[in-house]
Amino acid sequence: MTVLITGPDTDGLGDALSDLGIDVVRVDGVATRDTIADAGVDTADTLVLTDMDDASVIPVAREANPDIRVVAYSRDSLPEYARGQADLAVDPDLLAADVVAEELVGA
Repeated sequence: MTVLITGPDTDGLGDALSDLGIDVVRVDGVATRDTIADAGVDTADTLVLTDMDDASVIPVAREANPDIRVVAYSRDSLPEYARGQADLAVDPDLLAADVVAEELVGA
């Protein structure tokens, strides 16, 4: 399983996934068509956005990989245009990173 993470990931979801043996690829800087392509979006299982400024990349990711699962893990809300495009939105204040990681691995 491969998970791409965009944004700062200050709550440690990437580390929690790595601790479970998941291959985590971090997208540095702004998530764009090129940065997610370089990170391997075409073969990734999940795209995690931790910065809702990156939400515009969701349709780009789905175009490259129609089967990718999109998860927003942020205290900020998804923009209106992206709400129907994400599979899951979780507030880190409600569910800790290790709990979310276990759910993503088990899903």
